[in-house]
Amino acid sequence: MLNHKAVFLKNTNWLVMAGLTLLLCLAAQTGRSDDVDRNYEPSPYVKITHPEWSRDAVIYQLNTRQFTPEGTFTAAARQLPRLKELGINIVWLMPIQPIGEKNRKGSLGSPYSVRDYLDVNPEFGDIDSLKQFIGEAHRLGMYVILDWVANHTAWDNPLIEQHPEWYSRNWKGEMHSPTWTDWSDTVTLDFNQPGLRKYMTDAMKYWVEEIGFDGFRCDIAGFVPLDFWENLRRELDAIRPVFMLAEWDERDLHARSFDMTYSWDFYDNLHKIAKGEADVGALNGHYFRMYNTWPRDGMRMVFVSTHDKNTWEGTQFEMFGDALENAIVLSVVAEGMPLVYNGQEAGNPKRLAFFEKDSIEWRDHPVGELYKKLFALKKSNPALWNGAWGAEMIPVFNSAPQQVFSFVRMNQQDGVFAVFNFSAETRSVRFQDGPHHGEWRDFSSGDAVSFNESSSLEMAPWSWRVFLKRE
Repeated sequence: MLNHKAVFLKNTNWLVMAGLTLLLCLAAQTGRSDDVDRNYEPSPYVKITHPEWSRDAVIYQLNTRQFTPEGTFTAAARQLPRLKELGINIVWLMPIQPIGEKNRKGSLGSPYSVRDYLDVNPEFGDIDSLKQFIGEAHRLGMYVILDWVANHTAWDNPLIEQHPEWYSRNWKGEMHSPTWTDWSDTVTLDFNQPGLRKYMTDAMKYWVEEIGFDGFRCDIAGFVPLDFWENLRRELDAIRPVFMLAEWDERDLHARSFDMTYSWDFYDNLHKIAKGEADVGALNGHYFRMYNTWPRDGMRMVFVSTHDKNTWEGTQFEMFGDALENAIVLSVVAEGMPLVYNGQEAGNPKRLAFFEKDSIEWRDHPVGELYKKLFALKKSNPALWNGAWGAEMIPVFNSAPQQVFSFVRMNQQDGVFAVFNFSAETRSVRFQDGPHHGEWRDFSSGDAVSFNESSSLEMAPWSWRVFLKRE
């Protein structure tokens, strides 16, 4: 006899099991879909957090030896209010440690030949006067970073006797200067040694914890292994947020170690244009590479002079000539954090000696006035801020693409439209369709200006125009 109840229960159980199986399959599929989505989610390349105070910062390179007639921290501290008025946020002190005497270059030597990582060069003062310099900078709302030489030491650094195993050896088994260089006053360290890595990390932490520095500019950072810098950044940030500048031009340094790298390409291309060796296409190529290969939140340092450029190649006037104002303005209104090398703002006319005393002659100068006005604009206009805080550059194509460079940087509230004539001839230029249409104010004159599809500009030789967004 057919048991209808048993058949019903059997069929019901089958339906329940089938339903559960279906739900489990759907859940499994949903789970796999979520996994796939997560796998393909973009991840920010830059993993570090920039200090908030770097968002609209301008950096100043200070050569203590040449900055004042006295060449001391105490004398330099008296000049900090002037730098604050100029618009400087970050002061980069070139190396301040004692300088090696063995194989020294010149009578005073190179500050990049470090004899003792944990002491101060008596030429500049002592620890207390250095702390007072940093304290005065902090009082003024400025920050100070220390130039750090990790790759090599002076030949009479005590580490050579205490830890000879920390130094690189050549094919003869001898210590040596950095290969393929003329840096004969230094000897190369070997970062394959864990003890050296810990010593160097602890030394750098000392200058942050005990002395008050806010970060470092790291000399030839690419000569030192990346994993050293990444671990160092973690240990420094555990103390407090720091700012790290690498003297190098490599994307990978931005991921977990450095806030900013050098943009040598910016300088080189501008110099070629100034000397007639390239046209505006060189700048287009520079920004094409930057926007397609560099992380958006990786800051680049842009400059028209540094200690290396000034001493070994030429002053800002020698290197850029009639294009100098264009180069300065572009360094501030385009992407990147602008650098001022001490003496630029005074129109320093000479190549400062590197191994001897050679004081800057301070004076009021149009270059300083131009920088001051531009830095005030940068700070008041968030579209010009650094890294991802600022707005991207959008090209505005014009009728003289080989001679005239034009772009817009704009967010919802603020913006600039910048035009540069990089030629020795007057140019009347028209612009194609772009984000520049609308109402603007001329940065230099204050006049109201409107741009539409029929607008044009008359550009004098080697001239620039910057327009500010107007509601």
